[in-house]
Amino acid sequence: MGRHGWNSGARRWRFTALIGVGVAAIALVLTMCTALPGRDGTVGRDDNAGTTTDGDKVHGTPVPPSGAPKPALGWGFTHTQYSADEGEAAALRRAEETLSARPLPQIQHIMGWGAENPEPSPGRYRFDELDSRVDLIRRTRGTPVITLCCAPDWMKGGKAGAENTDWSREALETAPRPEHYEDFAKLAGTVARRYPDVRHFIVWNEFKGFFDDSRRRWNHEGYTELYNLVYAELKRVNKENLVGGPYLVMDSYEPRDKTYASALKGPWGSVDQRVLDSYTYWNEHKKGADFVVIDGASYTRHDELLPDEFRATEKLTAVSEWIGDRSGGLPVWWAEYYVEPGDDDDDRHGWSETRRTAVHASGLMAMARGGASTAFYWNPQNRGDAECAGCLWRPTQLPDGGGGLPMMKLLARFAGEFPPGTRYDGSVPVAADDARHIRVLADDRTVLVVNTLGRPVRTKVDGKSLDLKGYEVRWLER
Repeated sequence: MGRHGWNSGARRWRFTALIGVGVAAIALVLTMCTALPGRDGTVGRDDNAGTTTDGDKVHGTPVPPSGAPKPALGWGFTHTQYSADEGEAAALRRAEETLSARPLPQIQHIMGWGAENPEPSPGRYRFDELDSRVDLIRRTRGTPVITLCCAPDWMKGGKAGAENTDWSREALETAPRPEHYEDFAKLAGTVARRYPDVRHFIVWNEFKGFFDDSRRRWNHEGYTELYNLVYAELKRVNKENLVGGPYLVMDSYEPRDKTYASALKGPWGSVDQRVLDSYTYWNEHKKGADFVVIDGASYTRHDELLPDEFRATEKLTAVSEWIGDRSGGLPVWWAEYYVEPGDDDDDRHGWSETRRTAVHASGLMAMARGGASTAFYWNPQNRGDAECAGCLWRPTQLPDGGGGLPMMKLLARFAGEFPPGTRYDGSVPVAADDARHIRVLADDRTVLVVNTLGRPVRTKVDGKSLDLKGYEVRWLER
């Protein structure tokens, strides 16, 4: 089965060579007999090949977490179209060793980003690839988080059937129709029963398919209706399941653009007021939540890093604080965060890895400084590209793949040094002449230092003299 992401070209077409008129006629008859939809809108038997009816059967040998699950998880990553469950055997072992060295919370979506259509037809399930990802998280001792997105085609006006899934971006970014909100909630419950060791669930992804073109705003009423149904179903399955939303993208515009300007602003720009309105509606009308989920980039909707790539990360601090002030004490999660604009294909190859790591360190520091307790790095893992810009490990399709890359080392160290509940020390002294260029985050044991300049700097931080390379990220013990 193919791996699917937003830009996947993996729509699978089967070609059959039919020899002779008689064979062709037989094939046509068989197709008509087996593929016609029944009265209930489902498809023929052949289109359900590879599916089962026992989707809620517990998969594998899950180990239930000891004690009540915690709503704040710390710093982790999201599995995308390619991950460490496919590739060369030796590389897969190395990747699992890399991930096991510092177990992290890990997100997997139920459809797309490496997972097949989970319910191609009503009541018919296909969980092979989601099983594989959950197994990987279990083997590497990570904390599993499931994002309940996206929706099977039949829930959004498409065709039912295992071979009819439309993997185009437009189709994937379509929300379930209101008449299928309950069906989607039931699917969420099926997923929760299948993986009873999963205790953290995020409802949907980035309000995909919920933009109302006629009103030029997000359909927060529709999303909240879906969210409340899913929330209730997950709590019905297990009252200890933890659920969060709304996973809004905190888009911003440059300071001079007043079109959707809001009071949440800074030198980095202004957050779209429509997004804040949608958050406010969800926050006031949700049936419940155990954590609040947001998403966003340090740069504007037009890819502007203002005033520069490092100071732009201050947006992450401001947004975290704004959400935290209105969350009623719930932990703030960043399901995705970005600090480096992508190209037309959403690839990010323009920066050196040292610069990329330094800016990401600044982004992590900014979220922590704003009070966020959980954030997930969107891992751009690919197949066979030795450079793999921004990847956490070398691709497992390479014979020498699987080893950790600079971003993994940063993320794992940050997660270990600054877990949820960390009390940060905001009084770390930095040499006055260098304070503009040196970023620090510290607790009573550790100081993280980032040189935001692309050249060496000699400075003093926390009483220690340092010679920092350009874009160096350095850890100091106190």
